[in-house]
Amino acid sequence: MTQAILREIIDYANRADPYPLYEELRKTPVSHDGDGPYVISTYYEIQSLLHDPRISSDRRNLTPTAGDPLAQTGEEEGETALPPSFLGLDPPEHDRLRRMTNRPFGPPHSPHRVHDMRGELKGIVSGLVDGIVAADGLDRIDLVDQFSYPFPVSVICRLLGVPPEDEPRFHVWADTLAASLDPDPDADPSQRHKGSQDTRMELGMYLAGLIEERRKNPGDDMLSHLATADTPDGTMTTMEILSTSALLLIAGHETTVNLITNGMLTLLRHPEILQRLREDPGLAVPIVEELLRYEPPVQLLPQRSPLAEIEVGGVTIPKGASLWLILASGNRDPKRFDHPDRFDPDRGDIQHLGLGSGIHSCFGAPLARLEAQLALSELARRLENPQLLEDPPPYRQNAVLRGPRHLPVSCDGIRP
Repeated sequence: MTQAILREIIDYANRADPYPLYEELRKTPVSHDGDGPYVISTYYEIQSLLHDPRISSDRRNLTPTAGDPLAQTGEEEGETALPPSFLGLDPPEHDRLRRMTNRPFGPPHSPHRVHDMRGELKGIVSGLVDGIVAADGLDRIDLVDQFSYPFPVSVICRLLGVPPEDEPRFHVWADTLAASLDPDPDADPSQRHKGSQDTRMELGMYLAGLIEERRKNPGDDMLSHLATADTPDGTMTTMEILSTSALLLIAGHETTVNLITNGMLTLLRHPEILQRLREDPGLAVPIVEELLRYEPPVQLLPQRSPLAEIEVGGVTIPKGASLWLILASGNRDPKRFDHPDRFDPDRGDIQHLGLGSGIHSCFGAPLARLEAQLALSELARRLENPQLLEDPPPYRQNAVLRGPRHLPVSCDGIRP
């Protein structure tokens, strides 16, 4: 039964609305059959495991099984010559690299980094909305291609310190790497793999050159800090900086694209809340938190594994077994949230799993929140009478990083 539901979740036919499948999973909070993964679908059990030091994110601790449907679809991180980023490591290596990466990014060493980007982010958002007018007209706007895709990669480039003239190259690389995470079933897998590997090589060579340049002439960007900082944890190697930079580019970009796009789709389906946001930009804060619960950009965390035999919900899970934590299912658990299938930014308590939790909680959460708040409030303010042209819109193939590939809308005009 579990295997059948998992295959339905992976099946593109259910990408637009996987939530009835998650509801079915929650009838058995910890489920397993055959040689497939152990699937955890309820809020409190997921939350507990995210904070459990016995759960590993390092795939080297995972015992492969033929029954894991994700491994059979290729929907996992593309192969790379780089070492694992801290996202795929356990303590103490995870903690060392995350601390070093956080020094130039957030508290306590850089408490104003994200806040001080607010003006720059507003400028990027305004420029992208202005660009909609200069495109092919207002009868058919693709908010993904024209707005939510280019916005986060521009932000990542500014954060890392990529020269403005090189930003277009990063856009191309991000598109190619996104395609490798989002396999096209009709494409030649060998060609897709080669394209992904070539892009990773180009990106790695470019970043290596930029790192060397920053070591000679450091600035105030993150790459300069990572390349030159001598911290209590030591210094990062070039390979560690490359791995961390690639993580910031790919993970930070893809999740924010989905958050913004899922957000606009949800608001267009709830025009009364869109109108409230237009009148009160401050409503963007609770709207984004509710979106992270209601339509999270990362739907599930696959292929975690226990470092020792554990018991969850009365089920014994052996060491090395594949664990799937279905975050989006936990976010709709009626034992945790009243009326969980209702989009309600007025909830008094939105303790969601949309950004993970525990030591692997989303590193870029403060920036992702700010990007989504600014993006949604500006789109609400400036698009006159926006209307969905396709509902549901075409979705990306990926079941893990779930979001529309295109979001066709029309509007009557763009306010200045």
